Amino acid sequence: MLAEPQSGSLQGETHAHNRYGQYVRSRSTPVNPNSTAQGAVRARLSVNAAAWRSITENQRAGWESLGSQMTRTDALGQSYALNGFGAYVSVNNNLAAAGGALIDDAPALVTPEGLSTAVITTTAGTLSVAYTATPLPTGTKLLTYASPQRSPGRAFEGDLRLIAVSAAAAASPANVLSAYSARFGAPVVGNKIFLAFHTTIGGFRSGPLSTSVIVTA
Repeated sequence: MLAEPQSGSLQGETHAHNRYGQYVRSRSTPVNPNSTAQGAVRARLSVNAAAWRSITENQRAGWESLGSQMTRTDALGQSYALNGFGAYVSVNNNLAAAGGALIDDAPALVTPEGLSTAVITTTAGTLSVAYTATPLPTGTKLLTYASPQRSPGRAFEGDLRLIAVSAAAAASPANVLSAYSARFGAPVVGNKIFLAFHTTIGGFRSGPLSTSVIVTA
């Protein structure tokens, strides 16, 4: 049922928001697969938390200033700024995902330019992405996120996982078949795959360019 804007769980009900507005559903217990990837994310968060405690007050003040410039949108569609720790975790997680080293001093805010287009070619033995602009700007890498294989009738996907990181300033196309197959198995004809692409530089990530494709013969 529809209700006033709320988010979270209370007793047996969970309040949430989707493209159609506010809704209430029965509360369920989240699945905890304890996967290798999930463990890596948890370990990264633990490292970030410990490192945050070890930096100086002046460094933390720098991250607070950066966080005030970094906005996010919550489950109710409301915009908010990050605090210092949130900014520290965001930048260092993005650096780690792109193969960079953790930093203690807050960098200047950078807004990476996302992809303009992404055309997917996929068969049981092909999964490549032709993108623009190409090559990527100096120092910029492409992050490719993908879903497990789904029914072709599915219209929405909430489970996108990082499968590939390009070299800096890489040129199109990106061949991500091996990375996808290692994570989710070889593409099967008739299944749908959802993908999202972000560019990243200096610990900052662009907004996504999202698409989906059905595997052809």
